[in-house]
Amino acid sequence: MTDYSQLRLLAIHAHPDDESSKGAATMAHYAQLGARVMVATCTGGERGSILNAEMEGDVWAERDLPGLRRHEMAAAAKALGVEHRWIGFTDSGLPEGDPLPPLPWGCFALQPLERAAAPVVQLVREFRPHVILSYDENGGYPHPDHIQTHNVAMEAYQRAGDPQAYPETGEPWTPSKLYYDRAFNVERFIALHEALEARGLQSPYAQRIAAIQESDPEGHRPPMPRHETTTKIECAHQFTVRDAALSSHRTQVDPKGLFFAVSAETQAEVWPWEDYTLAESRVETSLPETDLFAGVTDAASTPRK
Repeated sequence: MTDYSQLRLLAIHAHPDDESSKGAATMAHYAQLGARVMVATCTGGERGSILNAEMEGDVWAERDLPGLRRHEMAAAAKALGVEHRWIGFTDSGLPEGDPLPPLPWGCFALQPLERAAAPVVQLVREFRPHVILSYDENGGYPHPDHIQTHNVAMEAYQRAGDPQAYPETGEPWTPSKLYYDRAFNVERFIALHEALEARGLQSPYAQRIAAIQESDPEGHRPPMPRHETTTKIECAHQFTVRDAALSSHRTQVDPKGLFFAVSAETQAEVWPWEDYTLAESRVETSLPETDLFAGVTDAASTPRK
């Protein structure tokens, strides 16, 4: 039986609230098993907006949204039972328009890779995670901060163990595995949509599924995902904890919105997992997996390559 008390998991995210909408139940699951779990948040979400109509007019939210988001993040981390670290870069915002406006000076997405990655490498060397979670090369969706988060996560995974790289950021440490989160995978939405319709219930995903089917000549199958699921973590017992963490981000998450449109009970019955793609591994493992730490058999013998 795996002794999770000797294992460490680091999830690298772009903004406060990303950790609660992507892999939150997985993190709560491993924290409950005894693993040390940490969330690293690359930016403070300074250029975000109030996305919950119920918070419009709130004095704190209107006057100091970044400050309030820090308190929301602390509440979410407490709900999940995880540690948290701010990396300290400034939110890049999501540019809109045609043509797109330039990104703001000094923002996270415009940082040179080595400058953006250095504090993450330092955190990896300090926390010594066996497994890292982050986004794929599209950022999960193409927000500039999510794409940059992918870049720094990959850099940290590949170079934190190199004693010649990033001098003065601590003793080298080589993580064993890196995963891409698949929180918004098409297969899950289709499964939930079909289950709801089979029960005669209105599906909140109907419009999204229709758009997917229109993109397919036969109108039956979703487009091939960018990455296939390799690893399913059964964590339905933590869906209510995930929802509590989401609710902590009061300015960002509408309690009547899509995240809460399907009950945790229905989700647990239809899709009781969170899905990941194993992107990099330095240990032997067999796919498909049901444990992010599969192959990490000895916490003391993590390779230093």
